[in-house]
Amino acid sequence: MFVITGITGQVGGVIARLLLSKNHEVRAVVRSVKKGQYWASQGCDVAIAEMNDAVALSKAFTNVEGVFILLPPNFDPSAGFPESREIITALRIALEETRPQKVVCLSTIGAQATQPNLLTQLGIMEDVLGTLPLPTAFIRAAWFIENAAWDIPSAQEQGEIPSFLQPLDRAIPMVATADVGCTAAALLQETWSGKRIIELRGPESISPNQLAASFTRLLGRKVKAYAVPRYDWNALFLAQGMQNPLPRIQMLDGFNAGWITFSGSQTEQRVGILGLETVLSTLIKKHFSEQPEIL
Repeated sequence: MFVITGITGQVGGVIARLLLSKNHEVRAVVRSVKKGQYWASQGCDVAIAEMNDAVALSKAFTNVEGVFILLPPNFDPSAGFPESREIITALRIALEETRPQKVVCLSTIGAQATQPNLLTQLGIMEDVLGTLPLPTAFIRAAWFIENAAWDIPSAQEQGEIPSFLQPLDRAIPMVATADVGCTAAALLQETWSGKRIIELRGPESISPNQLAASFTRLLGRKVKAYAVPRYDWNALFLAQGMQNPLPRIQMLDGFNAGWITFSGSQTEQRVGILGLETVLSTLIKKHFSEQPEIL
């Protein structure tokens, strides 16, 4: 039995489907019966648990071969990341109590950075769960290509995409969520001892200008990227409803300055197979298939 947290997301869903296709038993950890209905119909056992509930997590993690951990994303955390720290503490308690045979966690590129930023949450997770007396693996995944889904409306309607990644011709490591899921599913089926850190990137690094060029080819109209001025970020994020934009701004600064990157030190390196246009084409088709009909 393998336990998958975050199964309703893109990465968790890929992991579950791959394991089910190999005839493994899968337990889906979800927040409600409704969220588990689809996975129950696919043959999964379903456990109801909030990610900060150590007791419920312990029940979900009992007598299993492996556990996949996805820390719920929090893009607008309180100062000091108390929300994530509460979840990480609950996970540590549950894993110590149940002692699964292995644990695979989704981390991030730059988790080792010492400068504070939004991704510090994943660094905290690595520090706390990395000392468990269990085989643990942390996948430090690159920037998700799927983040480009947010740019589809402006690319189609205005012929431009705003970019916080700057300069526009600077490429950074990116990866498809399907490749992240495939890597996690493979790791769950491996055997090892101690702690592993796997740095995962896609087949190519990608710049905002490359993203715009791909939109141009796939949408059949000229699309260009433009850099959102750094001095506008705080006001813009506040206007969008964020309460504490600083960690997000620090993260973007880290990517742009180059200190959020892969360490390459004492890590394993893996490369996915899905490139930008393959992923972007799928995102565009999905976007337009979900548009309401105009009567």
